[in-house]
Amino acid sequence: MEYRVEKDTMGEVRVPAKAYYGAQTRRAADNLPVSAERMPLPVVRAVARIKGAAAEVNGSLGILPSASAEAVSRAAREVLEGKHDDQFIVGVFQTGSGTSTNMNVNEVLANRANELLGSPLGGYAPVHPNDHVNRCQSSNDVIPSAIRIAVRGEMSGRLLPALVELRDALREKADAFSGVLKIGRTHLQDAVPVTLGQEFSGYASQVDHGIRRVKAVFPDLEELPLGGTAVGTGLNAHPDFARRAIAEIARATGIPFREAENRFEAMGAQDPLVAASGAMKGVAASLLKIAQDLRLLSSGPRCGIGEIELPSLQPGSSIMPGKVNPVVLEVAIQVAAQVIGNDAAVTIAGSLGVLELNVMLPVMGRNVLESLVLLSSASSLAAVRCVKGIVPDEKRCEELIERSLSIITPLSIKIGYNAADKLAKEAYRTGKTIRQLLIEKGELSAEEIDDVLDPRKMI
Repeated sequence: MEYRVEKDTMGEVRVPAKAYYGAQTRRAADNLPVSAERMPLPVVRAVARIKGAAAEVNGSLGILPSASAEAVSRAAREVLEGKHDDQFIVGVFQTGSGTSTNMNVNEVLANRANELLGSPLGGYAPVHPNDHVNRCQSSNDVIPSAIRIAVRGEMSGRLLPALVELRDALREKADAFSGVLKIGRTHLQDAVPVTLGQEFSGYASQVDHGIRRVKAVFPDLEELPLGGTAVGTGLNAHPDFARRAIAEIARATGIPFREAENRFEAMGAQDPLVAASGAMKGVAASLLKIAQDLRLLSSGPRCGIGEIELPSLQPGSSIMPGKVNPVVLEVAIQVAAQVIGNDAAVTIAGSLGVLELNVMLPVMGRNVLESLVLLSSASSLAAVRCVKGIVPDEKRCEELIERSLSIITPLSIKIGYNAADKLAKEAYRTGKTIRQLLIEKGELSAEEIDDVLDPRKMI
């Protein structure tokens, strides 16, 4: 591989000859853990979006030459199109402000802009990564703004559609199963009857409430500290820069981003990211409950509950022929566990806003976005590959209702709680059903027995 030598304030660094990144990026990447994953591309692209908007605004304000402004803007558009993804080599676990990623983007855009203007890679003219691409900005306001842009955009563009898909699939099953009677359960013990549709309506409502909680964090994520520069005061930034740059970002994304109500809050703390992670943790808890319930209801199929049948997707055992496992549901449960773990890290990170800057930004961005991607994928997968293919075993549902001891509950109003309790225990001891005992005792007519044990009157 051919290399070029670049100099920065800390000395010389070798950089691949065809790389758009430069010395500061190479130095940062060389001092990170070898196994560190790279900064998520949605954050990188959000940084590039900020840089493109900044170049256009700075050009219009007359503080950046028009040719340079257009070249940086064009380079930023290329990054948004995914043309230079391999140039963003800095890992997640870097300086807590995200400076390494900010400079990675600055250098790529500067070098690409210079190339567009006819200058060789590795130079600092006519476009300089700090003096021009980073004009009116600091890593301290760019990175928290970029993470919010990335998270807000991915939530509406990726997470919400997946949750809506899952909610709607559950609603369809709730309607389809509205006439399927089954036994309810509390404390994992038999309770009074419900319909399978009622159970599924609860699952659909859980997801719907999760959608509302996700949407509730949008307004705070839409506040951007851009323009605060180093500590929130806006030092070295044009007084019109933030307003105009954020307006351009809002126009380009279609999301109503706006200036932060208080830049010191928006840079020193990252409560909106904590709230976003918390909303997704709530969705994860719902997903875990739903997936676990469906596993239980489909357990068996012959020696468990077996009230529903899941789609068969793949062999479930390398040793037991014919065994089929609830693969998709176990995927969802593992995803939920990971999201809950990610939230713990985000919560700790959010509490480490030290004085004027939170220095846990990269790991917060990484964890929130990973949770978002995992939840989106798992929710869509559960909807398409599991929920839509569920069918009830109505014969099994009827059998379990008839064998349940809890269907005696309406009879307690007629004969009293103690007498009903005694009858239930006798049924359990003898292995007979409540119906069989009532017939044997002859205390009620056949019509009365059918009436009092009609599960449709119990729901």
